[in-house]
Amino acid sequence: MPSHVLAFSQLSKNDTHRAGGKGASLGEMTRAKIPVPPGYVVLASAFDRFLHETNLEVDIESQLKKVNHKDISSVDKYSAVIRDLIHDVKMPKDLQLEILGEFKKLKVKLVAVRSSATAEDSSQASWAGELETYLNTTEKNLLGKVRQCWSSLFTPRAIFYRHEKKLHKAKVSVAVVVQAMVQSEIAGIAFTVHPVTKDRNQMIIEAGWGLGEAVVSGQVTPDSYVINKKTLALMDVNVAEQAKHMVGKAGGGNVWKAVPKHDQRTQKLSGKQIIELAKICLGIEKHYGFPCDIEWAFSRGKFYVTQSRPITTL
Repeated sequence: MPSHVLAFSQLSKNDTHRAGGKGASLGEMTRAKIPVPPGYVVLASAFDRFLHETNLEVDIESQLKKVNHKDISSVDKYSAVIRDLIHDVKMPKDLQLEILGEFKKLKVKLVAVRSSATAEDSSQASWAGELETYLNTTEKNLLGKVRQCWSSLFTPRAIFYRHEKKLHKAKVSVAVVVQAMVQSEIAGIAFTVHPVTKDRNQMIIEAGWGLGEAVVSGQVTPDSYVINKKTLALMDVNVAEQAKHMVGKAGGGNVWKAVPKHDQRTQKLSGKQIIELAKICLGIEKHYGFPCDIEWAFSRGKFYVTQSRPITTL
């Protein structure tokens, strides 16, 4: 039986076709000794097999044909029908065992579960941000979250996106990244080329308290730090006030909490930490040979990289 689950260390940037953009990137960075939290990828072949063995392919195709893309309520309706189909059909037993077996090897209580489309970040279309992510997932909820990632290929946004980019005929599948959860005290994103000025000698780091999802989704305004890539000099520091932050709950899931008063106006990363993180990000850019959009987390005195992709807007 071919394996439908591979550890990050078994994947590289050449595996986008089976691990999706995120999965392939995490494999590549793990091999390059970049500090990536350990994890594995449920390959796109698992989803394809699930659809095929349960005959869902046919059902989904017929539902998609009924969608009227000019009518948002029609898109919503058929999205819900398709997602329910994917959630209600039984997953083949050996797939369940493989996914859970690999989870046990991680020896952690909580993981982040992220969709990774196999058509992601190709020149014709960037699926980043179209699909779903579930933080602080327990072993008990893992298979359900894997299904939700699978079915997020058919959210209203994704159905509409597929139509808009004329991707009906294109083969789009979805792999699922399962990664040890970092309970970050500070997290955010970094762009190794300034995304606004497009200055290639500058990079920008954005940082917020708590889990990075709050920064990525735009729910909190992060600090921003501009760094000269040649000298690593800090060129600009913009401290944002932050009243609430997202943190993990002990039993799984996330919760919003107030940031302690004395921290609300405090700079999130010190100058020394900014330089340390900038060096990691420059290492990633150097490894790939192109500008990168990086998600990072800081926990217990250590930086981790949870995601890196090409900057598509340059």
